[in-house]
Amino acid sequence: MIRKATLADRPRISEVRLAVRENMLSPGSVSKVETTSDWIFANATFWVWEEAGAVQGFSVADPRDGTIFGLFIHPDYEGRGLGQALLPLACEDVRAAGFAAATLTTGPGTRAERFYRTNGWEEIGRQDNGEIIFRKTL
Repeated sequence: MIRKATLADRPRISEVRLAVRENMLSPGSVSKVETTSDWIFANATFWVWEEAGAVQGFSVADPRDGTIFGLFIHPDYEGRGLGQALLPLACEDVRAAGFAAATLTTGPGTRAERFYRTNGWEEIGRQDNGEIIFRKTL
């Protein structure tokens, strides 16, 4: 079931985020992620996939800048189409915030890179740390 997250989902969302095998948080980025998550929970929407009584994946956009802030699936639920179902909801939030395109970043050579390329995202550059910047017209 896909639904909007509630504050009660936050611990499980964090568990899913920390369980991933790629795109793990660096110690320096934890505080930025927490600050942004606080703002999004107060002002925007986390979309969650709930199955077997728990959140197994989530997507979230930051409507302040038109970025897809996160799309993460618990490793036990990868390859089941959760990302394909959740990502359009975050993209719609970006569109509803007035953006004509969404952007996101991910590491090169990852499953995430292949997922975004397969789903019509266009590489528009690289960050200084080598992460790929993707864009998709909405």
